[in-house]
Amino acid sequence: MPVEFLGIGGTNDGSETHPRSGLSFDKDYTLRLARAHEEHGWDRVLFAYGSASPEPAQAAAYVATKLDKLQILLAHRPNVSYPTFAAKTFATLDQISDGRLTVHFITGGTDHEQQREGDYLTKDERYSRTEEYIRIVKKAWTSREPFDHEGAHYRFADFVSDVFPVQRPRPRVSFGGSSPAAYRAGGAVADIFCLWGEPLADTAAQIESVKQAAREAGRTDVPRIQVAFRPILGATEELAWEKAYRTVDAIKSRTGGVNPLTLRHSLTNPENTGSQRLLEIADRGERFDRALWTPTAAATGGAGNSNALVGTPETVAQALLDYYDLGVEILSARGYDMVNDTIDFGRHVIPIVREEVAKRDRERAAAVPEAREITVDG
Repeated sequence: MPVEFLGIGGTNDGSETHPRSGLSFDKDYTLRLARAHEEHGWDRVLFAYGSASPEPAQAAAYVATKLDKLQILLAHRPNVSYPTFAAKTFATLDQISDGRLTVHFITGGTDHEQQREGDYLTKDERYSRTEEYIRIVKKAWTSREPFDHEGAHYRFADFVSDVFPVQRPRPRVSFGGSSPAAYRAGGAVADIFCLWGEPLADTAAQIESVKQAAREAGRTDVPRIQVAFRPILGATEELAWEKAYRTVDAIKSRTGGVNPLTLRHSLTNPENTGSQRLLEIADRGERFDRALWTPTAAATGGAGNSNALVGTPETVAQALLDYYDLGVEILSARGYDMVNDTIDFGRHVIPIVREEVAKRDRERAAAVPEAREITVDG
């Protein structure tokens, strides 16, 4: 089973532990960070979306024209553009990048953040809209004939695009969430379902929920699973844990009762189910399984990808392999010192995971003929 590594396409050097040093869109830093991923074994980077952040499609296009191999995961919120327009934007970016695009559709976890850009739908209505939006985008990517649409959220007639993706039949679609509504929508239409890092048992239950939703939607396949973590590495276990405690202290020094990046997200009462789950897990304990650590999530109110994996590169790699063994095929990681952490993770963790995955694949392939022979003889 293949494994992929997803990093972050940040547009400035700010993080939960420190404020940015320059502009929100620092072109030199954006390219430097992307190049660090490309040169150190990562497959793709996420260009995230925020109501006040630089427009991610433009930042992604900039990187795509500068680098040849790094793939792009573009985050997009359906409330900010009509689906036919978005489909053309994505197809154009897939052309610019020579077929390196995946699109991540964000339904929106908090009413306040959605309302900043004029979106006043309820959470369940937003999930319904996202599913309809994705179906329209997929059809616009693949239909060479004009088509009409009349749904709960969109209505148009006689649309056909004149720009199509390089990828055939289309780019992959990514989706995330932790509520029953998210499982239903993503299970129905996503190629990739994204989860935040939770203990192994909780992650296994979420994976089963996604698979069940896909079956209930009538699919014969299931979405690939992605899980996201914040790696904190050290040359020894002791040094890694010293770094972890310094990291959480730095986060706490910036919070002032709100998330240090958004300045709005509640630390104790988040709206979205994913953040609520992370805080509930943090209440259950600080350490889980091989290396999962929850104080980084607790310090930000469970905002986004915030649970850490702490340890030496070997420990963190083995922890990631535990998730791979659950069926996770895409491993997302983002440090707090983004460039240096990207390089360290790429040099010291990714090779271990890839080597172990290749070993598992060889063992699995070698076992198949033997199993067939036993079946026939029996």
